[in-house]
Parts: sequence; C-alpha cells; structure tokens
Amino acid sequence: MPKRASKPRKNTPIGGKGPKAGGKPKRPGRGSKTAGAKTAGPKKGAPKKAGAKATGKPGGSKPSGSKPSGSKFSGGKPSGSKAPYARKPAAGKRPAAQKQHPDDGKDRLQKVLAAAGIASRRECEQLILEGRVMVDDQPITELGVRVDPSKQEIWVDGEPLKKTKKVYFAVNKPEGYVCTARDPSGRPRVTELLPPQMGRVFNVGRLDMASEGLILLTNDGELANQLAHPRHGVQKTYLVQVAGHITAEELKTARDGIYIAEGKVHFVGAKIKSRHKKSTLLEVVLDEGRNREIRRVLAAMGHKVQKLTRVAHGPIKLGEMPAGAYRPLTREEVKALRQCVVDSEAAQEGKLAPKKKRKPAVKKPGAKKSASATNKAGRRVIE
Repeated sequence: MPKRASKPRKNTPIGGKGPKAGGKPKRPGRGSKTAGAKTAGPKKGAPKKAGAKATGKPGGSKPSGSKPSGSKFSGGKPSGSKAPYARKPAAGKRPAAQKQHPDDGKDRLQKVLAAAGIASRRECEQLILEGRVMVDDQPITELGVRVDPSKQEIWVDGEPLKKTKKVYFAVNKPEGYVCTARDPSGRPRVTELLPPQMGRVFNVGRLDMASEGLILLTNDGELANQLAHPRHGVQKTYLVQVAGHITAEELKTARDGIYIAEGKVHFVGAKIKSRHKKSTLLEVVLDEGRNREIRRVLAAMGHKVQKLTRVAHGPIKLGEMPAGAYRPLTREEVKALRQCVVDSEAAQEGKLAPKKKRKPAVKKPGAKKSASATNKAGRRVIE
C-alpha cells in the first residue's frame, strides 16, 4: 500500500524569525509546494545530527519544548546575556568624593528653611520639590541649591522668610495624642499642647498614639533632624510594663537582637525594675526608634505591652511633670543636647574607622627553631 501523506506541521518557531509564539499558522495556498506533498525523511546513509534522537517516523524529530527567548517565562530578557544595568563597578575604583564648597556664607536651601523653623529638613525638601519656595523671585524645584539668607530674599508659600527665635520645650505626651503635623482624622496632636503664641513647632521623633511620656518640641529644624536621625544614635529610655513574667534569658535575646519585617533590631539596654503578680516592669534603652519597635519585639516573645512611657531623651529627663504639661528647656539642657549629638558622631566615626591590617610575619632564612618541640607521643619537650 502507498504511504499516507503526513499533515503539514504547525509553523511554531524555535527561535529567530517567524510568526509570534502561539500564533495561528498560515494555511498553504493552492499553488504551494507543501500542500499535499510528502515530508522529506532523512536520506539513507546520511549522517545523523549530533544530539538528535531517532523517532521512527518520517518527517524528522519533533520541535523541543523550550520556550522562545523573550517569552513570559523568561521575564522578557534575552537568554544567555546579562542586562546592561547589572554591571558592577571596576575593581579598585573608589566612588567619586563629594565636592567641598568654600565657606562663602551659603548653605543648602532646605537647611536654611529648617533652621528658620519652617519645618523639619525632610519636610522642607518636599516644599522645594513642590515648587513652593522662591529665591530672588525665582522658583526653586530642585534640591542642592545653596543660598545666603543674609543677602538673598527667600519666600515660602508667598510669605518672606523671617528669622525667628529658636524655642525648645519638653512635653509629657498623654495617651491618645498623635505626633504628626497634620491629621486628616482630626485626632488631638501633641503640638496643640503648646499655646498658639509659641509659633510653629514640630516634634523631635515620635511616640505612637498608645504611648506616653517625654517628647521634645522645637522650631530648630537642624537640631531636631540630628536628634531624631538613627545615624547619631541618641539614646532614649523607656519604662515598659508587660503582661506576665519575663525572664533574664528573654531579655538577653532582646539585647542580642531579633528579626522583624525591617530587619534585625535590638535593645541597647534592658533590665527588670520590678515584678508584680501578673506583670513585669522593665527599663528599655534604644538608640534608634523604629515604628512600634518595643511592642513588636516583646510581642514576638509572647509578652503584650500594657503601658509604655518614655522617661528620657538623651540628657533630658521627664521628671515629675504631669501628663499634658510642658516646660521650656534651659540653656544648659540645649547645650547638653548639642554635645550629645557631637559625642554620638565621634563614637560613630570611631566605629566606622577602618582597622589596620597586620602584615604577616616573614620568616627569615636560617632562622633558629624554637627551643620547644613535640615528640611523636604528642608531649612537649624542651631541646
């Protein structure tokens, strides 16, 4: 019997040019040579291609199941090649050093705005990016502009920048207050505890709504940014009442550090102040304050925080101030805060300073052996 003609195979490309993967193959026309023609099998005596498997059917081997390059399985990247953005910097090259500006009386615009009490440094950067700041009748929308406030006119939201007297306050934040400049929900804000005639101030760092205790308010944006930034590591002390009896081993784990969503966190200091029938009072010290850090660390150990009070921020103590009350800081206290920042910066520089590597000892030729040796039994003998 004559062999039955096989059907033409689907025009699915393995790679290179051709119709898109998954597209409908074109139907051969009447004049096409492939219509109704037999598929050519391998010739007798012809050498087989390396790696090809014999199928036992005419028409050659089937196309492999590999996907074409650029498909959704490969993420749209060509196979076998690295993306140009994955290049690494050449070995031995150091990043370019930042340009040092001369002492010409100019400073960065956001720093000038923060020092004038407009807002914190980050909020001032946002004001600049939004085009709400003008210098000499020119709108500024980029960061990095340096200005001299004594010689140039600076406007914010259509109002000239005025040099205001810097103020510093310690406030005992009650539970239920939020530490934000604006609150769409209309909740009470900690800045509302000061009388309006004190002018615009903002808080140094934050305490969550359920926490209470010491928080600093000021219009000195530069100092506020330094005190709140985790790089400076200004320590803050808390009294924490937790449910249940916490053990010394658990406190050691908290000091060593545990992992939360943002990474590894740890308590700089943690000790038991007193024990009660169903709770434990702790003293916890942090050098950075992530969102609800104390509550999350203790919750990971199975202890719920019942009450959290900040009692110290650097050298400033809460003392016997009642909830909702405030007091101005003395000159000595402000000076101590600035010195605290200087000391923390010096400590950080000491930690980051590269350690000198010791050169390996080079044995000189003909050097005498040591007076002690070891025999076969492993005992040390003196020659």
